[in-house]
Order: sequence, then structure tokens, then C-alpha cells
Amino acid sequence: MAKRSSSKKQAKKKTDFQLWSSTTWTVNCGRLVPMPGRPNSVKSLFRHVAEKIPFEAIDSVRKEFRSRGWDSDGVYIAHDSMGFARYVGRGQIFQRLKARKRAAPLELLYFSFYVVGNKNHEREIETIMIRLGGAHLHFNERKKRVDTTAGNIRDYEPGTRFIERQRRRGRAARLT
Repeated sequence: MAKRSSSKKQAKKKTDFQLWSSTTWTVNCGRLVPMPGRPNSVKSLFRHVAEKIPFEAIDSVRKEFRSRGWDSDGVYIAHDSMGFARYVGRGQIFQRLKARKRAAPLELLYFSFYVVGNKNHEREIETIMIRLGGAHLHFNERKKRVDTTAGNIRDYEPGTRFIERQRRRGRAARLT
């Protein structure tokens, strides 16, 4: 494992309870607790995260969210059996993931999601994930991008500083 560049200690995992289990996996609920030396003033970007949870556990996770009154809007990923992201989206996490699973029942085995504290950043996080996923992802027609352009800088929130490339206008330069 790579050495952390910071001298600050990682957060400690505190498992509260087991939410779901099978013969292969268990799904636990918990929280990250800051270690001494970590400033309390640092705000977390995410309220809730889940990483590569088996689809069989989705109803248990959804039930837990409902019982606690937690917001279930966020950015989600559906993964194949090798753990590769096959679909990225945002919105009602559990509804959308179940729809993806119905559309590809044999291909998708795991899911991840990220509930963002500031909802204004959901679209930006989704955009980054889509661009990173590239050709591995399956898209609905609204999100399909088959060209190789840099993307639209307007996908990010107003006030964001940017650096972008632009194609020169006029006659194309000859390569010699």
C-alpha cells in the first residue's frame, strides 16, 4: 500500500451493525470517526457512501435508508462481475439501480453510491465518473457521447474556474 503523503492519521472505521449477509458476503453499516490530529472543521463531501455492495442486498440497504429518514438521492454506479463500472447516473439511487439491474440481470452484480451533502455537486461528480468510465459504460441516449471531444465545460457549476482546449477555427494546419 502506498504511504500517505500527509502525517495526519486516517479516519477510523466504526461498524455499528450488520445489515445483510449471504454465504459469501456481509454488508455492515458504520461511520468514519476522525482520529486525533485531524481538524474537526473539515467538512465531508459525502454523507453516505457504499462501495461494491452485492445487488442482493439492495432491498436491505433501501429499507435502512427509509427507516432512518436518510436522503436516497445521489450518484450511483452499477458494476459487473469483475467490479468494472458499467453504468453511472444520478437521482433516486435505489429506484434507478433496480431499473438497471432489471435491464441487465446477468451482467450487473454490484452497486456503489454516493450521497452528496451539497446537492449542487451531484452533476459534477456524475460528469467526472462518466468521463473516467469511458468506453466501459453503457449509456441511455441522453448521455451517450461517441465523439472524442473534451466535453462541455458548462457541465460544472457556475463560479468554477476552468482551463479548456478549443479547436482552432479556419484552415486546418498541415502536418509535415
